[in-house]
Amino acid sequence: MDILELISNLWRSEFPVGARGYALLALRAGLGVLFVLHGYPKLIHLKTWSKALGMPLWLCFLSASSMFLGGFCLVAGFLTPFACLILLCSMVFALVLEITQRLPFVAPDPYLIPEGEYEGADGKGEPPSQEKAFVFILMLITLLFLGAGGFSVDAWILGIN
Repeated sequence: MDILELISNLWRSEFPVGARGYALLALRAGLGVLFVLHGYPKLIHLKTWSKALGMPLWLCFLSASSMFLGGFCLVAGFLTPFACLILLCSMVFALVLEITQRLPFVAPDPYLIPEGEYEGADGKGEPPSQEKAFVFILMLITLLFLGAGGFSVDAWILGIN
């Protein structure tokens, strides 16, 4: 089975309503809002973000715009498998960067860090880790295989419900 056939099958998956539909709506919309909130500042500060990562501007633009636009697609449940795949690529790339930077898998609790050892942008904060990208990857894989649910534009387009 090639990738296009897999995506086609995923898009035509079940579109549950009821409790399962509401659970998928909550997961999809919540995740989408998070991606919009993460993508927007990266878009408006693209050069700063690109310089901080040491990555080409065009690559950072692709990542930030995929987060921003993909987040809106998730909120609406529009082309959900495609949005999940694009966001998944971005998050896998983020995880690889975090692994190569030797960041810890889980950040230490901010309240357990000795005074003055780590100060975030606004004082005490959580140090960077691989944790957030990993959790985003898990949620995207879940949505990719469970689908958008019955309360989505995808279900409406396909005439389900």
